[in-house]
Amino acid sequence: MSIELRGRNVLVVGLGTTGEAVCRFLLARGARVRLSEKKAEAELGPRPAEWRERGVAVEAGGHRLASFLEADLIVPSPGVPPLPEIEAAHAKGVPVWSEVELAGRFLKGRTVGITGSNGKSTTATLAHRLLKDGGVKAFLAGNIGTPLVSFVDRSRDDHVYVTEISSFQLEYTETFRVGTAVFLNISQNHLDWHKTFDSYYAAKKKLFARLGADGRAILNREDPLVWRLRGEGPFACLAFSQRRRVARGAFLRGGWIIVREQGEERPLLKVADVRLPGAHNLDNVMAAALVGRLFGLTPGRMRATVRAFRGLEHRLEEVLTVGGVRFVNDSKATTVDATLKAIASFDRPLVLILGGRDKGGDFAPLQRAVRGRVRRAILIGEAKDKIEAALGGVVPVERADTYPDVVRRAAAAARRGDVVLLAPAATSWDMFRNFEERGRLFKREVRRLARPGGGPRR
Repeated sequence: MSIELRGRNVLVVGLGTTGEAVCRFLLARGARVRLSEKKAEAELGPRPAEWRERGVAVEAGGHRLASFLEADLIVPSPGVPPLPEIEAAHAKGVPVWSEVELAGRFLKGRTVGITGSNGKSTTATLAHRLLKDGGVKAFLAGNIGTPLVSFVDRSRDDHVYVTEISSFQLEYTETFRVGTAVFLNISQNHLDWHKTFDSYYAAKKKLFARLGADGRAILNREDPLVWRLRGEGPFACLAFSQRRRVARGAFLRGGWIIVREQGEERPLLKVADVRLPGAHNLDNVMAAALVGRLFGLTPGRMRATVRAFRGLEHRLEEVLTVGGVRFVNDSKATTVDATLKAIASFDRPLVLILGGRDKGGDFAPLQRAVRGRVRRAILIGEAKDKIEAALGGVVPVERADTYPDVVRRAAAAARRGDVVLLAPAATSWDMFRNFEERGRLFKREVRRLARPGGGPRR
């Protein structure tokens, strides 16, 4: 359901990858584009001048209320909070659309939407590889890859867009609809943005609200809030479970991942052949495999792709072993639930690196997880006081101010055979632009340890 954008006043909020993609899209359709960015122009380099040359009115260094109230449409970038200016304009009747809402009104082809608190990137990447290796004209889009709006002009009816979709993007949707919706799990996340868990959950559910009778949902059978959605629409439902046999979907039995459809069960591959660490990744593999089945791929055709898949950077990524100590980078573990899953992925003592900017979640569940498992916790960032209080003294803690100091302290605290695990349970935004920058600095400091004379004495 495309709309006419020519001559309309559109305000884009945030000059990041998505904001720039939206500006390109709008300019190509004759819209009058204004961009609002809270960062000072000096922090943005040459980009404001470049966009002004292309016809965009750039306002940097803060948001101007009049620009929001005068707009015919507002498109905030993912992660831009519900600004007072956005709320004021919305109350006046100005439409507020996320980038995926805008893209969805023009995009051809079919879309697979993948959401959840954890595992979205891994599942989306594997699902895309399965489809591509299986001969489907598939593209990876959304939070993990290229913004969906960037594909519109080259989209075709036979294309499939595997799209990682966040709660931020879903919050500002009105008509956005996918053909296949995957919900991996839900836990406390982004409460600094959504304010309440109910609001966060409501945003996630929007992915399923518009699934029609021809839609397909892939749901985690073991997550009660996810599984509850199975009866909330006319769509067909597939399940994945590590605990029980499901009527239609994927499950574990006898060391195998089994796919079951119409009463017929077929083995996908042995659990031991999955190269991704952590039991939670079996959920991601099963969900991705079910996407493949919905597009006609046989278990035999998917097997080699799953076996070859080693995961993504910053997700339980093996860095190096230095002095008998394994260093693992899980910088993407920005929630408590993701950190709990990371801890559960190892059967040896851990030195755990925690901290960053708090999302408003509860760190108390860490207390039980670290007891008897974690030799020492190294804390850094804005949330370190809150995390230390939540740990309740059940594990020794140290504080650090920089990542070189973090790595040195962690290495000194570890013993041969231990794992030093970066799984922060918080965002990186207090010290870094993103979790990728945090993870890469961690890896750089670990590599320094491996140089002659760089490691701690044991």
